[in-house]
Amino acid sequence: MTATIRILGAEDARAAISDLCDILSDGINGGASLGFMQPFEPKDAIGYWQAIAGEVESGAIILAVAELDSRLVGTVQVGLASKPNQPHRGDLMKLLVHSSARGLGLSRKLMAAVEEEAARRGRTLLVLDTATGSDAEAIYPRFGWQRVGVIPDYALWPQGGFCGTTLFYKRIGA
Repeated sequence: MTATIRILGAEDARAAISDLCDILSDGINGGASLGFMQPFEPKDAIGYWQAIAGEVESGAIILAVAELDSRLVGTVQVGLASKPNQPHRGDLMKLLVHSSARGLGLSRKLMAAVEEEAARRGRTLLVLDTATGSDAEAIYPRFGWQRVGVIPDYALWPQGGFCGTTLFYKRIGA
């Protein structure tokens, strides 16, 4: 299988909403802390992805997707900081690969694509937070991200109960 990684524009983001809803629902129901609670159906994500498509259109978010056999199976975003004193920074958000497509190196490919696009748009620093103790926490150091620390009881796991968040950063581009 050959994966295609693409940066989506607003029109393509809107066309991909159904697949993106499936990916997000799969992650949440698999226990990933993504800002939503279980149970979570794909239809529950429609409003979220419509808002993201609007942010893509305004230039506030970079949205990358991974595609296998004409089906979207992964995604990641970078929110471009809009404050006047942060034109160099972006926030990495929601690195997701559908459970049916894990183990194919798609996370690494998505990260490389979105980091390259963020650098092309003038960003030199990316930051992220991820649930402490999650599978995701172990991925980022392998991709060159630096661990900063942990904030306890930051959010809730999708099934309930507090989870901490681990902060990371990565310098990119120039």
